[in-house]
Amino acid sequence: MTGTGPAIPRLDTSRPHPARVYDWFLGGKDNYPVDEELGRRITAMQGDAPRHARANRRFMERATRAVVQGTGIRQFLDIGSGIPTEPNLHQVAQSVVPDARVVYVDNDPIVLAHAGALLRGTPEGVTEYVQADAREPERILERAASVLDFDRPVALSLIALLHFIADEDGAHELVDTLVGALAPGSCLVLSAMTADFDPENVNRGIAAYTASGVTLVARSHADMGVFFNGLELMEPGIVSLSHWRPEPGEDGETEEPVSLYGAVGFKR
Repeated sequence: MTGTGPAIPRLDTSRPHPARVYDWFLGGKDNYPVDEELGRRITAMQGDAPRHARANRRFMERATRAVVQGTGIRQFLDIGSGIPTEPNLHQVAQSVVPDARVVYVDNDPIVLAHAGALLRGTPEGVTEYVQADAREPERILERAASVLDFDRPVALSLIALLHFIADEDGAHELVDTLVGALAPGSCLVLSAMTADFDPENVNRGIAAYTASGVTLVARSHADMGVFFNGLELMEPGIVSLSHWRPEPGEDGETEEPVSLYGAVGFKR
């Protein structure tokens, strides 16, 4: 794998970054005191926040396997990929189809710093990293086109990204632009936070993120459905991540819903 984009910019450790807070929830070491502080505040208010983070990772794994095994899609565009945490998406995909081509996109300098060392794929496949902001879909598509053939199906992965982008900041335009560039047979894999199951704790968490200067929004089931307009949903549709095709042996984390919805929708 080779990185694409500018040299590593200066890390801003004065305010928390979602990718690093998420890394802390997962027990990672690639975070800073400001990220840990927010993570601890969220966990104090919402004790199962780390469980939600784990459920999100497992949804990514299950959805990626389902897409590869069920459709044969061999190209993936993962935007908001976050700090590498094994198994990464390319490892899941390439374990089934070794020639899978994966492009990761993120804007956190610490993700770029680790991408070259950790995101190594199979000899048959391609694993690439693009340093870009999710709010720059045209730039992302242009950069990704050096690796992905957009005339063929692509799985667009937006995992735990859109709850950091409000509607008024272009969340729907972002999805529309990206999905609009995909060939028939492509799919959208999406997870995002909701307050439908536990509104009190989720809203407290939103307030904590907001106080730290991080945008965080919760979307209802109906709100999530708008992102999939015109797409054909894979069973079981839009559900809590813990209920999306759970597999045996997932540490008992499939019983209670987590406050994130997930779904896979196909472009026909």
